[in-house]
Amino acid sequence: MNDIDPRPQDALRAELTELLPPPDVPEFAPERQRELRRALMASARPARPVAWWTRKAVRFAVPAVVCGVAAGAVLVAAPPEPREPRPAVRAEGGASAVLSRAALAAASAPAPDARPEQFVYVESLVSRAGLPAGGGAAAVEPAHRRQVWLSADGSRPGLLREEGARDSELSPRLPVYELDGPGAEPRKTFLESGEPSVTDPTHAFVAGLPTDPEALLRLVREQTRTGGGDADQRAFAAIGTLLAETWAPPEVTAALFEAAARIPGVVVVPSARDAAGREGVAVARTAGGERTQWVFDRSTSAFLGERTVLVSAAAAGPAGTVLSETAVLRKAAVARAGQLPG
Repeated sequence: MNDIDPRPQDALRAELTELLPPPDVPEFAPERQRELRRALMASARPARPVAWWTRKAVRFAVPAVVCGVAAGAVLVAAPPEPREPRPAVRAEGGASAVLSRAALAAASAPAPDARPEQFVYVESLVSRAGLPAGGGAAAVEPAHRRQVWLSADGSRPGLLREEGARDSELSPRLPVYELDGPGAEPRKTFLESGEPSVTDPTHAFVAGLPTDPEALLRLVREQTRTGGGDADQRAFAAIGTLLAETWAPPEVTAALFEAAARIPGVVVVPSARDAAGREGVAVARTAGGERTQWVFDRSTSAFLGERTVLVSAAAAGPAGTVLSETAVLRKAAVARAGQLPG
């Protein structure tokens, strides 16, 4: 028969601590610490919808970590489109022509008027597809409104508002938890936002981007050099995010289109629709079995939105499955987060 040890629990815990070696506490070089901080800030201040697709997975931002960066991923899938998407036209000259027309249209558009103390407001429709984390039937969420307010100079918290979800503050200071040593209590601290970049831009940063397409593409490649998969696809995706989620000056927007035309593998899709159902011509690039499309108005060459479609059967679904789609509706400058344009 086993007797219960009468000693206090604190004494037993202290004795076990002496017998067992202390757990290792990760030690990172300064460069690695800066890299982790940049990655965490980028994931916690999304420039894209709250859920976004990577290869076969959808990732969600995690607001706090202990001794590093944590992230979760769940497989998602959706029913295929009612109609099989038209095949891409494998002619890079065609894609270049579409992007050149878009650049000309962008160059003549009105310039943004956001001042440093203001917020850039971007309104869009978004639709995503997924499986619940606990299992169940695949479902495509209906297209719904997404509004984001971003501090023009990056100095103040922004705001993300999406139908069906609570408002999210986009803060330049991110709460995290750190350990000072073995057995120490987690200590709450804050990560300050790093320098603006292509993957974590402010309005002021975007306004200062190079207007020479070659120089701009070099900068995009340099600032998206980390990460898995296709380097050309990372550059294409980063430019797409800048087009959809920032308000760049006309000459910068034109340079973004011209830079994208220099990325190998960009092709034409004769017909595509954005999340608002607007039909147009698209340019696209395929990597990892997924085709990312930018949809343009057929008459004005204005950028309408993005969509991502499976081109071959995968864990996420059969060919033709729409993974995500957006439609850019409005961009404006406002005085404070949460304020709607006049």
